[in-house]
Amino acid sequence: MLQTTVVAIRSVVTYVAILVYIAVAAPLALVFGVVFRWKGGMFLLGHGGVGLALASAGIRYRVKGTRPPVESPVVFCSNHESNVDPPVLFQALHPRLHILYKAELHRFPLMGTVFDVGGFVPVDRQDRHRAFGALEQGAASLRSGNSFLIFPEGTRSRTGQLLPFKKGGFLMAIQAQVPVVPVAISGGRESMRKGSAFVRPVRVSVRLGQAIPTVGMTADQRDVLISRVRAEIERLLLEGPTWS
Repeated sequence: MLQTTVVAIRSVVTYVAILVYIAVAAPLALVFGVVFRWKGGMFLLGHGGVGLALASAGIRYRVKGTRPPVESPVVFCSNHESNVDPPVLFQALHPRLHILYKAELHRFPLMGTVFDVGGFVPVDRQDRHRAFGALEQGAASLRSGNSFLIFPEGTRSRTGQLLPFKKGGFLMAIQAQVPVVPVAISGGRESMRKGSAFVRPVRVSVRLGQAIPTVGMTADQRDVLISRVRAEIERLLLEGPTWS
């Protein structure tokens, strides 16, 4: 009972801290991005907010593997098992990580606007034409030097087993001719259990595999690329937690 109460109080504190930070930081981020064209300031605010949320919730992470140079654009491709995966990976992988995100998040106007100004790319899976346009936008951003994070399963796996991979993010990498870096993340599922709003402290493990080049690949070879990336993520997951 005491433990549940502590978790509940900590969860409330975390939610309040996040809401207050967003209320203050989001308008500042828009000023940085729209008025001063300073995306670096937007990312500093973003990392500050995510760091605050993770620390408040007691979520820690440890990374094993070599991160690619910041100046070399890549597509990070990760499995997805919990709600804490995106913020952990945003903090862990790259100081200016761009993300392919679900277009439904535009239902939250302030969030969607900040994402768009920051160079994140919304994907509308219900509209094939718009989805292809988003991938072309992402490929152009990669060619300009930005790195992206994708979750090819499209949603969280409830069992820990990898779901089928969607092809869009891999086509984007092939169009831009940039490497794909396999990422395996685990340990976050217990943080937010199904049907519960409580956020529990957890230790999250992140493993990075070797970058898989796409130079010379064409769209017809996307399934080959998917197979290689999927096999590497499965191998990384079998290596177990980075905390052991």
